[in-house]
Amino acid sequence: MKTRFFRTRRAAWVMAACATPLCHAQTAPASLSETLVTATRTEQALTDVVADVTVIDRAELERSGASGLADVLARQPGLSMARNGGPAGTTSVFVRGAESRFTAVIIDGVRIDSQSTGGASWNAIPLSQIERVEIVRGPAAAVYGSDALGGVIQIFTRRGEQGFAPAISVGAGSHGTYKADASLSGREGAFDYALGLSREVSQGFNVQPAGNNPDRDGHRHSGATASLGWQLNAAHRLEATALSSDQDAQYDGSRAGRDDHALQQLRTVGLQWLAQWSDSHRTRLSTSQSRDRYETRPSPYVTDTRITSHLLHNEWRLGAHQWTADIERREDQLDNASTVPTRTQRSQDALALGYGLHSGPHTAQLNLRHDQDSEFGGKTTGSLAYAYALTPAWRASASAGTAFRVPTLFQRFSIYGTPDLRPESSRNIEFALRYAGAGRNASIVAYRNRVDNLITYVSGPGSCINGTASFPGCYGNTARAQYSGLTLSGDQRVGATLLRASLDLMNPKDLDTGKQLRRRAQRQATLGAEQRVGDWHLGGEVQLVAHRFDDANNTQRLGGYGVLNLHASTSLGSDWTLLARIDNLGDKFYQTTRGYATAGRSLYLGLKWAPK
Repeated sequence: MKTRFFRTRRAAWVMAACATPLCHAQTAPASLSETLVTATRTEQALTDVVADVTVIDRAELERSGASGLADVLARQPGLSMARNGGPAGTTSVFVRGAESRFTAVIIDGVRIDSQSTGGASWNAIPLSQIERVEIVRGPAAAVYGSDALGGVIQIFTRRGEQGFAPAISVGAGSHGTYKADASLSGREGAFDYALGLSREVSQGFNVQPAGNNPDRDGHRHSGATASLGWQLNAAHRLEATALSSDQDAQYDGSRAGRDDHALQQLRTVGLQWLAQWSDSHRTRLSTSQSRDRYETRPSPYVTDTRITSHLLHNEWRLGAHQWTADIERREDQLDNASTVPTRTQRSQDALALGYGLHSGPHTAQLNLRHDQDSEFGGKTTGSLAYAYALTPAWRASASAGTAFRVPTLFQRFSIYGTPDLRPESSRNIEFALRYAGAGRNASIVAYRNRVDNLITYVSGPGSCINGTASFPGCYGNTARAQYSGLTLSGDQRVGATLLRASLDLMNPKDLDTGKQLRRRAQRQATLGAEQRVGDWHLGGEVQLVAHRFDDANNTQRLGGYGVLNLHASTSLGSDWTLLARIDNLGDKFYQTTRGYATAGRSLYLGLKWAPK
């Protein structure tokens, strides 16, 4: 696949045609009204949401056969990925080109983040135990507070349903990869439960071809999830969730001929009480904590982040109107045993108000939030979105919003830190036109998100007041950025075949230098098809990504690439399912991070037992 595809106007017209009613969007039309999403912390039908939202269900996750959650996300409109080598390598996910730390990530209502690097540890999230993923593109700080400058990604693990449902999956693939996971869920009377275990080992491949250790860089990963529910009575319910993930990834460090190890731990635990006081009023009270710990061996580096959150959410509904009021507290703590051990903490207290309207052709959403940070004082954010149904099939919408992210504790207090850093802030506007008809759906979304006080690392002698003789550099509010673009997406069902396409025309740039932001392409597209042939479900997709640059000065070019992925699954009797997937069928060599190779042609075969 040649990236010259992106240099022709004809390609843009082809993709534009696929985003008209000739094609269809992310979810089959029959299920749109039945799909509930929580973009504003309240359950809404997907058709009633004004925000740019995508829902990925368990069936799609299983069909993907992907090695990690970031691989699934990178195939969605408006999302891209950069990674240091294989699936266990350090991973960044960019929503509409925004920095990876600008996406708020929430697992079962528990916020995860690293106060060292900023952003979620995508490589540590166990894919096999995920039931559903919701992607909200665009700033959402007026609902979720700090971090959500680019968007929000919510991850939901499995829940217990009526009956008893065990499942076991095993699989093997290229690079000496073996996977196994088991789950057990059910509901008995007032109690429901879901338990899951997963294990993956891989010999890997040489992720640094030019490094000092030309061997395979493998990884080991273990994961566990638990969900318990107790329906006290018709109006009250208690829920508890927990997730544990441990990963050991090899990489080429300073020792010639020997691998170093990166040890990643991710923990979440949450408890919530849900109360339905009347048909129009309900409350959710939750408390949660997450832990993100990263260690390298034998080099002595450890960073450990803990985030504790408390939320009281109230919701009132009256006819076409809906009001929400949230009181939230967040406490961040960082233990960082780097060159100079650092232990710091901070807190944020917030009040958030929301109003929603869905009446006839009109849909509106208004949110306002005030955060009081223990370090930076008060910060107020807001958002306004409105949609109008031009016809039963066509809907136009517009929205505007502000957002912010406070500096990480590492950016302020480590040896590279600058204590007087200011929060990064953004202003976003977007416009969309969507079509939803029988067997087809489509959308065109235009957006512009401007960020001030962008934090970057400034290196070089004398570059920072806080720089030392050993480390002449530090973090600073030195830049402004703009993430603007156009996303066209759609798919259409033709008989037993589902056709899918998306095109992103993005311009993520540094407003001060005019340069393209590092590791983000200006053009990318996905073309896919799925079809039933007898007992087989067959599918394929082409991913096309234009060139990027690995540095801020745009001198280190990363070539564009195109890869073809194929997948197939079939039922073997009533309880067994066979899955096969081939990634990068053309064995394309490409890099998303300079100096780190990606997997070539890869095969995976899996077998699942799930009695019905």
